[in-house]
Amino acid sequence: MYTLYYAPGSANLLVHLALLEIGAPHELKRVDLDKGEQRSAAYLAINPNGVVPTLMVDGAPHGEAAALAMLLAERHAEAALAPAAGSAQRGDYLQWMFYLANSLQPLFRQWFYPGDQLPAAADTVQEAARIGIEKCWSHVDARLAAHGPYMLGEQLSVVDLYVLMLMRWSRNMPRPATEWPQLAALATRLKARASWKQVCAAEGLTEWV
Repeated sequence: MYTLYYAPGSANLLVHLALLEIGAPHELKRVDLDKGEQRSAAYLAINPNGVVPTLMVDGAPHGEAAALAMLLAERHAEAALAPAAGSAQRGDYLQWMFYLANSLQPLFRQWFYPGDQLPAAADTVQEAARIGIEKCWSHVDARLAAHGPYMLGEQLSVVDLYVLMLMRWSRNMPRPATEWPQLAALATRLKARASWKQVCAAEGLTEWV
């Protein structure tokens, strides 16, 4: 039994989707970010960074959404959400997971919280983030055009779940991810899956359904 500490629609969405796709027994514990529960002593004891998600695995807490998704795929290899070690697709899998974690996801923090680092230049930071995010979407869209229908070809993987979460984050941007044709097709494909309907119901997400 896993326990996922989450806030609706946050980075835990990737981990939650992976749990549902795998069919692993789990319980959810909501962290109310508006009330500052992520900074409580109880939560900091399991996640010193004070962020979501945290996943309890065999009684021990672990963080970082991308790492957790990869861990779940590894622990539940029968779900085939990641290529096996040594397989021809393993390199692409690792490359895209780290690209999303290191290149695309950090830009969303700059988009949503542009004043965190440079309050006097928040508009400039946000505009740079928008440009960077759109460049990333073009890169991902080109990948799908050349190797789709999924990021690794014919087989769904946690890479696709990661892309879906980040696409949802872009829904209110000037140019959301769904304006790229291959990304729009991927979103439609993934939103038709039972896991998406389940995650929206469990987290109370009512938009982008």
